[in-house]
Amino acid sequence: MRWDREMQWMSPPKSVAWVDGELRVVTGLQGDFWRGTYYGFHHHNGHFLHQPAASEFTAELRFRAAFSALYDQAGLMIRADEAHWIKAGVEHVAGVAYFAVVVTIGMSDWSQMALPLPVGVIELRVSRSGDAVWVQYLDVGTWRMCRLAYFPPDLAVEVGPMCCSPSRDGLSVRFLHYELGPLETKSAYQTQ
Repeated sequence: MRWDREMQWMSPPKSVAWVDGELRVVTGLQGDFWRGTYYGFHHHNGHFLHQPAASEFTAELRFRAAFSALYDQAGLMIRADEAHWIKAGVEHVAGVAYFAVVVTIGMSDWSQMALPLPVGVIELRVSRSGDAVWVQYLDVGTWRMCRLAYFPPDLAVEVGPMCCSPSRDGLSVRFLHYELGPLETKSAYQTQ
């Protein structure tokens, strides 16, 4: 399923526009998703355009954004509730753009890898199967796994694009393509 105009916003952004089949968003003031670890705060007010997902699925997103301020971020999210969610995408930290994944099961953890600048169009994929979530990014035509994470298999989730700008408002994000469908084959993730 591609863009579904029936998808709902959790914490609607400052502005939303559909232009030539893409979703253009400008973030509101100081939204974020984080729970506890190291920083101590619990924020759950970022922008998340969501729809229900089957127990097993693959979601893909292609986007670009004008990252410039500390912790500007955009990508995909799966969410069961405030204490169980995963966000994956690009996050801007101290002048560097990172492909970042935050897995939250009670408390948040954060993994990241630096991206070459300038950051152009990013394409990522999140797949859920059983108790596992795979996060991949497209690297010159090849899907590369950057995270394999546990996620409770009994929790129903919503999935879709997310973005936020914890230190400001006004991050401009262009979501170029979104698709939610059946689980892609697991063979790509299995080791020999």
